[in-house]
Amino acid sequence: MHIVTIEGIPYAWLEQLQEIHAHVFNGANLPLEKLETKEGLLCILAIESEKLIGFKLGYPHPDGVFYSWLGGVHETKRGQGIASQLMKQQHEHIKTLGFHNVRTYGRNARKAMLITNLKHGFDIVSTFVDDKGRHKIIFEKPVE
Repeated sequence: MHIVTIEGIPYAWLEQLQEIHAHVFNGANLPLEKLETKEGLLCILAIESEKLIGFKLGYPHPDGVFYSWLGGVHETKRGQGIASQLMKQQHEHIKTLGFHNVRTYGRNARKAMLITNLKHGFDIVSTFVDDKGRHKIIFEKPVE
């Protein structure tokens, strides 16, 4: 496996990104138009045998914090530390871009990601209920 870092939309990987997004997020669509609205989009991709097996997407938040937006690993590849590798690569890269803090949101329904965030030094800083009525946990950490 190797990790690819792309600043901007990963056009060469777009179809596979949309497929794995649907796989990870219960069939949810990730249209190109949505990606195009994310100024400063950063894509970290885990590739194995020319197949996308995991991803981590994020972009600068207006308050100057980098927002780690979406991520996931194909279910057949989970438990191998791929999400952690993607996170580490994202944090290393955003540090070179001048960011000092990273934020992400989590949900109780995705406990593995909550645990991964805590293991990697994120603090729970707040919670809120989104426009779909789902409780979200806000995690933040300094990029070291």
